[in-house]
Amino acid sequence: MSGDHQALALLLFSAFVAVTLGITTWVSRHRHGSAEEFYAGGRLFSPMENGFAIAGDYMSAASFLGISGLIALFGYDGMLYSVGFLVAWLVVLFLVAELVRNCGRFTLADVVASRMKERRVRIASGTSSVTVSVLYLVAQMVGAGSLVALLLGGTSEAARSWTVVGVGALMVIYVSMGGMRATTWIQIVKAVLLMAGAIAMTVLVLMRFGGDIGQLLNSAAERSGRGREFLSPGLRYGGDWTARLDFISLGLALVLGTAGLPHILSRFYTVPTARAARHSVVWAIGLIGSFYLMTIVLGFGAAAVVGADEVRASSAAGNTAVPLLALDLGGGAGSTGGTVLFAVVAAVAFATILAVVAGITLASSASVAHDLYATLRRPADREGGGYSEVAVARIAAVGIGAVAIGLGLLARDLNVAFLVGLAFAVAASANLPVLLYSLFWRKFTTRGAVWSVYGGLIPSVLLVVLSPVVSGSPQALFPGMDFHVFPLENPGLVSIPLGFLAGWIGTVTSSEPPDLARQAETEVRALTGAGAV
Repeated sequence: MSGDHQALALLLFSAFVAVTLGITTWVSRHRHGSAEEFYAGGRLFSPMENGFAIAGDYMSAASFLGISGLIALFGYDGMLYSVGFLVAWLVVLFLVAELVRNCGRFTLADVVASRMKERRVRIASGTSSVTVSVLYLVAQMVGAGSLVALLLGGTSEAARSWTVVGVGALMVIYVSMGGMRATTWIQIVKAVLLMAGAIAMTVLVLMRFGGDIGQLLNSAAERSGRGREFLSPGLRYGGDWTARLDFISLGLALVLGTAGLPHILSRFYTVPTARAARHSVVWAIGLIGSFYLMTIVLGFGAAAVVGADEVRASSAAGNTAVPLLALDLGGGAGSTGGTVLFAVVAAVAFATILAVVAGITLASSASVAHDLYATLRRPADREGGGYSEVAVARIAAVGIGAVAIGLGLLARDLNVAFLVGLAFAVAASANLPVLLYSLFWRKFTTRGAVWSVYGGLIPSVLLVVLSPVVSGSPQALFPGMDFHVFPLENPGLVSIPLGFLAGWIGTVTSSEPPDLARQAETEVRALTGAGAV
């Protein structure tokens, strides 16, 4: 990239960082320091504000950079992510949003522990939530590194690494100083910027082809090097039975995983009522649905305008397709329009990454403090000694940030949408079964809850470690090694049923009878809101 691209993009990066740090500083001066303020922003947000924040939290670097890149490289098969991410919200709307808001206080473990023995359930759910959050964070770190590598011409590995470190440092500052209130406003600002940028890019792509979608698709097929195969199923997931099973596995993970994501569930606690939580989801679905329709246009637009070969040359995983498309639509390298549009898109993508990592870090640090620390600390500490939950959450944000930075540097050559797919698989395997059983199965027991979490979490993580994602392929984390024995890249097809099965086996073999009184209380609170926090 030219010096003009770098200077303008870095200026816009700096402007967004300055605004967000200003928001964080302002909020930190007006916060009360309570757990409710830190974890849930005082439950003061309106449905529209929370809907924009949910959309800002959900539309990540995987959405803006990764999905468009996969469509640019693989055409029809790349659209699976767009469809899966959107359809998932119907599960959230109809099965989860209101009930979670009524039953819980700050985290997923609150919902499950409302009718179980608290200690064992909180440890299991907290461990699972942190694991999912770290996997999701890695994807955002990889996106940040890819973006800055493109900005600097793709030659500076040191700059890429320092970018990952910088993003990690900023997310720790946002969370530790501003808590949920600052994080929410950062996400709202980011959602507005992202929607504006996506709309502008979509309009420009359609104008380039005179509004003719057919011409756009034909041009994409021609420049993809694959011809009509580019517009048909099977280019990425249709080669053999393994690829087809991978397709099913990924689809299951995407559709079911959203309802188990800790940072999404925590957003329902920032509104005052369950009705507001449901309305928040309606707002979010409208914004998210519009955005994912636009990613399809942008992906095929990148294939048609930039060309799949040039996208692949810039980033083998396709993460730079949208910035390259912006450069071309604006007039090409060296033009003022190209410089401005590239810089704007790069800044929006960077804003996307910062906002999403703040939300995920807050959710995971809340799980560490509210579920793990509060459960494991000594009885004497609970009576006034030791650190407060909020203090521990701030310390946890630093530790989680350090882990995410390390893994982000290790996984820098993987597609960000693909990495998020793994996080969704773990969420769908470990968190969703225990959540649905707790809400809808009267006979569910503490052993069933613990077995459900670990019965989904351990197999999903183990299968990822033993899959071609980690070893045995040129694109793996360790390409020079080969210890993979599991053929699928996404474990959802195996690990999601195992999570549900483990919960059922744990319940039916438990000697402890279900607590029907607490279950009835939980059911009434879930359906009516009576007694909800």
